[in-house]
Amino acid sequence: MTINPLQQIRALGQSIWLDYIQRSMLENGEIGRMIEEDGLAGMTSNPAIFEKAISEHHDYDEAISSLKRSGRPPKEIFEALALDDVGRAADLFRRLYDESNGHDGFVSLEVSPHLAYDTEQTISEAKRLWAALNRPNVLIKVPATQAGLVAIEHLIAEGININVTILFSVERYRQVADAFMTGLETRVAQHKPVDHIASVASFFLSRIDILVDQRLDELVKTEEGKSAGALRGQAAIACAYLAYQHYQRWVNDNRWQSLASQGARTQRLLWASTGTKDPAYSDIKYVEPLIIKDTINTMPPQTLAAYRDHGHPVLWSGQGLDEARALPGKLHEFGIDLEAVGEQLEAEGVQKFSAPFDKLLERINHG
Repeated sequence: MTINPLQQIRALGQSIWLDYIQRSMLENGEIGRMIEEDGLAGMTSNPAIFEKAISEHHDYDEAISSLKRSGRPPKEIFEALALDDVGRAADLFRRLYDESNGHDGFVSLEVSPHLAYDTEQTISEAKRLWAALNRPNVLIKVPATQAGLVAIEHLIAEGININVTILFSVERYRQVADAFMTGLETRVAQHKPVDHIASVASFFLSRIDILVDQRLDELVKTEEGKSAGALRGQAAIACAYLAYQHYQRWVNDNRWQSLASQGARTQRLLWASTGTKDPAYSDIKYVEPLIIKDTINTMPPQTLAAYRDHGHPVLWSGQGLDEARALPGKLHEFGIDLEAVGEQLEAEGVQKFSAPFDKLLERINHG
């Protein structure tokens, strides 16, 4: 009998989550089957995912009609649908959460993308969503903008589980890890428990390659940039390796060890945006090289299906790290700064979630 490659990844110590949610999957047993057969250990959602699920399927038509008849405005209708889906999903994963002692079994719900630059409103909405869901295996997604970092620190100090999202650079990841630890330190200083708080840092990958590759392709057309093409498709994986290197540093630092002695759990790295967007690359490009113990890979349905079909999991043992360390310098020689790339992608990421969110509210309003 062929062993499911997704189950093999789980055996190697990495968690596989699904980057999608749709009501029919929660009702027809599909998620339960994936938990059993694929070792699925969690789910993530975002405004674009909900827009796709609600706009392209009829699962929500009856609920939307009922909520509209009650006079609810579009934003409240969307929130009711999202809370219902995420709550149902969290209930399906609750057994895994309990059996893993809170290591897995999480489902994420994101604050409004329009709050990405508003610290106070982000805090307020995150607290409200957390209270509404009232489940220990839920993560509230907060973007890693400058305003979001302040909110993340505050929310962790409040004891709320946080999935840090829209994260594209190693430097910003350092700031995220610092905000996480500072929030926990605030709780410790207040003599509050930290052993139940869960957090992940969602590092987005494929979009890094898209932007860097576009710039490299332009350079190849010039005389001085002809050799730039050799660097195509390397930036995202390199950033992931460098981020993980920083993870190893902070979890072995005395600052973290002091928190760990109080029962604190590490903020795991989660590889996001793992669907391959460039057809020139393997459809499992952002899975196979990133099977790293104590990390998470959240895959869209097509990527998860592809890996189930033809994945060959091997635990990462540090290969490629030297090349990853050298890549920022090589790109810099061609005028490409990965931190500046991260800043651009962050701004674009906020917009990429705001646009479908607005489109969905418009559909609910006029649908």
